[in-house]
Amino acid sequence: MKPLSDLEVWFATGSQGLYGEEALSEVAANAQRIAVYLDGAPTIPVRVVYRPILTSAESIRALCLEANAADACVGVVAWMHTFSPARMWITGLQTLQKPLLHLHTQFNRDLPWGEIDMEFMNLNQAAHGDREFGFLETRLSRARKTVVGHWQDAFVAERLGWWTRAACAWREAHRLRVARFGDNMRDVAVTEGDKVEAQIRLGITVNGYGLTDLVTAVENVSEREVDATVEAYEASYQIAPTLREDGQARAALREAARIEAGLRAFLAVGDFGAFTDTFEDLDGLTQLPGIAVQRLMADGYGFGAEGDWKTAVMVRLVKIMAQGLPGGTSFMEDYTYHLSPDGPKVLGAHMLEVCPSIAGDEVSCEVHPLAIGRRRDPVRLVFTAEPGPAIVAALMDLGDRFRILVNEVELLPPDQPLPRLPVARAIWRPRPDLRTAAEAWLIAGGSHHTVLTRAVGTEALSDFADMAGVECTVIDDDTRVPRFKKELRWNQAYYHVARGL
Repeated sequence: MKPLSDLEVWFATGSQGLYGEEALSEVAANAQRIAVYLDGAPTIPVRVVYRPILTSAESIRALCLEANAADACVGVVAWMHTFSPARMWITGLQTLQKPLLHLHTQFNRDLPWGEIDMEFMNLNQAAHGDREFGFLETRLSRARKTVVGHWQDAFVAERLGWWTRAACAWREAHRLRVARFGDNMRDVAVTEGDKVEAQIRLGITVNGYGLTDLVTAVENVSEREVDATVEAYEASYQIAPTLREDGQARAALREAARIEAGLRAFLAVGDFGAFTDTFEDLDGLTQLPGIAVQRLMADGYGFGAEGDWKTAVMVRLVKIMAQGLPGGTSFMEDYTYHLSPDGPKVLGAHMLEVCPSIAGDEVSCEVHPLAIGRRRDPVRLVFTAEPGPAIVAALMDLGDRFRILVNEVELLPPDQPLPRLPVARAIWRPRPDLRTAAEAWLIAGGSHHTVLTRAVGTEALSDFADMAGVECTVIDDDTRVPRFKKELRWNQAYYHVARGL
């Protein structure tokens, strides 16, 4: 079963009427075989649906309008089996509101050297039919992804898979409702942002709600719901002795469970996919939501601390992209450094809210004092992230545009145990190295709040940025600071021009 089997992309094949019915029948049969093959590819998480071949402007426009209206359709894959005069595509492409991928392939992998004739040449013209189509896409400034290769090559399905995951996130963005409990942390700059522009550019809806609404939801939680939530804790995690049935902090565990149940109820009733809170505005709650936030993220919700709705959005969208993939995705914060010459590293953590989907060892449920927030000691899950390749990504509002900033990293085990650090954490080495990555991150205005994921790579976030028309800048093994500075300057000019007067 595909992880996103309720969603689909449409496989649209271009041709023209000059070839005659016999040739067009073969075009249709070949296109259907490709669509069926891609539909069965395990790296593509959605259905790939064959659509009848397109030979006229009217049929192209009709398909694009139908795709716009089809809720399950997250995008269109276009391929020119033969030559397809591209002026036929103008109205359709101007009409299409769903993401577009241009697949440059051909039905046959090898040339039939001894049998090739003009009939074969006329039928298998993707080599220049797709160039005609690509010219028009560029002339129309149509955002799209281009994938080149034979349709049975594994990397073709892999790249289509990342694009479809980004397209599913793009669909989710236009449905995403974000609840903000309290405002941003006072005097903090990077967590601010233009919510109107975010709705225009990304489709998301961000609204504030009074903390009294959440407190009421928590107060309405029954003892039976608290019992059920506590039982879930005991079944899933190693419970610290003080939180067990006869422990001195058992009441704190039950209160954490009450907060989780109330928060879940509020988010479910409002159909929210992401939320934020801030420790400066939690009057009425006896402890900061720790384990509640962690478990909600594990169930797919987006979260941002201190009112950071942009990071909450990114956590939710990356979790959508990551469905069915191993590795996990979490809210994260660059906290402190290990600057030893033998291997500089970042220690990422947060006060409480790191998702257990990234855990690599046993997850412990504990309670500890928190020297901020003026609340009772909160319950939280404590663990270390599993080692392996990952990315950290941030979404910032630069005033004139949004920027998605990505750093490819390698998650590592800690050099030594961390017995006195009572929070979930991740240790990583940024690529290409900490000094270069940190300098580039600072130059780009990267925030301290990020999304950390082992499930999704750079390509999916880049595809999403293209769909949204926002900047995506990547720090990886090839990054060099002088060249990175130039890229940022070029991007500033480009996006200023692209916005128009």
